[in-house]
Amino acid sequence: MASGNDMKAHNSTYTSFLGMLKWAIPVLAVITAVVIALIS
Repeated sequence: MASGNDMKAHNSTYTSFLGMLKWAIPVLAVITAVVIALIS
């Protein structure tokens, strides 16, 4: 378990990760759809 001093850093990192994931998934879905459309 992380010590209490590290919790702010952990929360910040986790929040950043979720924020990037929120944008990365739709972008990757669009790129995948474009590639599939080009292949078909």
